[in-house]
Amino acid sequence: MRLLRYLPVLAVAISATFSQPTATAAEPFGVGGEAVNVQAEKLDLDIMAGEAVLTGKVVLSKGDLTVSCPRVELRFDHSPHVTWVRGSGGVSADVRGVHAEAPTVELDMSKQVLDLRGGVKLTRGQGWLTADTARIEVNTGKVQLTQVKGSIPVPPKGGP
Repeated sequence: MRLLRYLPVLAVAISATFSQPTATAAEPFGVGGEAVNVQAEKLDLDIMAGEAVLTGKVVLSKGDLTVSCPRVELRFDHSPHVTWVRGSGGVSADVRGVHAEAPTVELDMSKQVLDLRGGVKLTRGQGWLTADTARIEVNTGKVQLTQVKGSIPVPPKGGP
């Protein structure tokens, strides 16, 4: 019942957060006290279910992480804090100097883990790797890959 009393305020806050589809600066949406900045052309929001779907040139960013794709589904709690994100339609993600591309991505906000699936390509500098799946720990930058192929540069002979 306490949530129902705050529902009109929450609806206005969330609508204001997402209502600028062509804004040059993304708007914040809370994650454990930190903001996830979002930008999209369209938002479909179900406040009671704690779910939202953003479509059209979607960009999410938080700290060292930026995710871009055509469609993002997200779940949030009553605060509103984002708890889970799924991007689809061809995803591009950048985390601490690593650029990743994949058909889909799932982000567990509480664990700070980014899971890319469906054929992944990772690049950093001149190096590149392809994999079936990739898991990136956002806070540490650690990466786990399955079914890996690629090219990792080595210094020239006589170099450092």
